Amino acid sequence: MDTPLIEFKDVTKRFGDRTVLEHVNLQIYEGQVTTIIGLSGSGKSVLLKHIIGLLKPDEGTILFRGKPLTGMKKRETSESLAQISYMFQDNALFDSMTVYENIALPLRETTNLSRAEIDCRVMARIEQTELGDAAHKYPSEISGGMQKRVALARALVIDPQIVLFDEPTSGQDPVRKNAILGMIAQYQRKFGFTAILVSHEIPDVYFISNRILALYNRTIVFQGTPEELEHFDHPFKDEVIKSIEGLQEELTGLYSKRQFKVLNHAQLKRRTLGETYSVAVFTLKGLNAIIATLGHEAAQEAIRSMGVFIDKHFSAIGGFSTRRHTSEFITVLPYSDLAEAEIILQDFVKDFQEQGIRDIWAGARKRAVTDACVEFTILAGIAQGQPIVEIDSVIRSAEQQQREIAWLWCDERR
Repeated sequence: MDTPLIEFKDVTKRFGDRTVLEHVNLQIYEGQVTTIIGLSGSGKSVLLKHIIGLLKPDEGTILFRGKPLTGMKKRETSESLAQISYMFQDNALFDSMTVYENIALPLRETTNLSRAEIDCRVMARIEQTELGDAAHKYPSEISGGMQKRVALARALVIDPQIVLFDEPTSGQDPVRKNAILGMIAQYQRKFGFTAILVSHEIPDVYFISNRILALYNRTIVFQGTPEELEHFDHPFKDEVIKSIEGLQEELTGLYSKRQFKVLNHAQLKRRTLGETYSVAVFTLKGLNAIIATLGHEAAQEAIRSMGVFIDKHFSAIGGFSTRRHTSEFITVLPYSDLAEAEIILQDFVKDFQEQGIRDIWAGARKRAVTDACVEFTILAGIAQGQPIVEIDSVIRSAEQQQREIAWLWCDERR
């Protein structure tokens, strides 16, 4: 892998007798979206202040492009830190300044650019973030979503290579959270900066992040892709990943994975030896294409629409469902054998081909950033289980049985 843009090696930070960071090792790579997750008070803000140079470690080394910051000359250090911009949690816009003046402020305060050069840069960012109609309005005169864009435009006006987002979705409702995360992802692709998000609420990492860092018990216990995080077994998940499960429920309306497990265990206790149940696994194949072409908000709407359709069909006959991975749904059919489950699945497939696939496409188009068409398919598989068999092995069996049950082709818009 390439040399990390930012790297911590055995970084320790103490305040008096209290150790906040202990032997922290992490890597942040250029051009990626990295999300640092952790409980409130776990040291994320302290870690962030080390990245932007407000704090220095008591032990260990911080490297920028492979060079230790402590070994750099003062000018080199200043140039490195000047590449970093910051988007505040509460936007931190000045009410007495217009949108234009808020965005221009960093250039006026930190550069020697002429008035014409500043105007050129500011107007470029205003146009790129679609704030033209609001340029001469005050923050109180525009919506919360537009205020977020103003804060982002101000962070981007200095052409930073790194943008730090401190709790960007804190205190927001689920719809606005998704909108803010979608905005960050959209402009990160547009401008190519390296994004570092810090949150205790845990944003929807499956849609926005290339890389996840988990801060727990004063150190980094995980760093890797969202997919690797799903399979990582560690006590921190019991405390920290609850927030992800809650967001999944908000997004899809289905049981969280924790609730799903509890419900399944309750069902197992009521079954007698020899009784069977069935598991159906559904996968939206082509989600990455939806994200790349239509945007993250469109992908979220597609997932939400799929979850709603699955729940509507199977909950009516006693089934219960959850979103297991980013684009994979699991449904348990209690007291059903494989033959009965096949008949139930056939009914679902018929309904899905007639309406479900259209609901997914309609949901994606509602939030799309373009009118382009994206081809995708839906897979389904079923397997039979018994109380003595772990459900994870039944799920794996159902995954192996998956086949295409519906698809959307751009030439037919099916």
